[in-house]
Amino acid sequence: MCKCKERITFAGMEKKIIRTDNAPAPIGPYSQAAQFGNILFISGQIALDPKTGTLVQGDIKAETVLVMKNLEAILTEAGMTFANVLKSSIFLMDMGQFANVNEVYGSYFKELPPARETVQVSGLPKGVNVEISMIAGK
Repeated sequence: MCKCKERITFAGMEKKIIRTDNAPAPIGPYSQAAQFGNILFISGQIALDPKTGTLVQGDIKAETVLVMKNLEAILTEAGMTFANVLKSSIFLMDMGQFANVNEVYGSYFKELPPARETVQVSGLPKGVNVEISMIAGK
């Protein structure tokens, strides 16, 4: 558990830590999300079930659905929705799975999708196949 303050003010703006039990608890020295003014920075989410602690692996679409649900829980806690997302970063173990991840991801952004990059990486936490982080604003 972080021994940091939940809110601090600097440069005339407030930094607020966002936490919800509906998304996985951080497994290191970071927060699920930090809000600075009207901008929300969401840490990378993986396919970890927040209720059971079970990792979903094997089916990239199922992994991506759970990742998106975890992101949605954090957005909701901050009073936002996917419509508030300005930028996403998608990290894949295998770029050959891009179409499957893109299909699931795209179903959450029917209109005005955010800016995004998708990159293949050599490793992700707990051996997962996909991790997604987001920046949102209101």
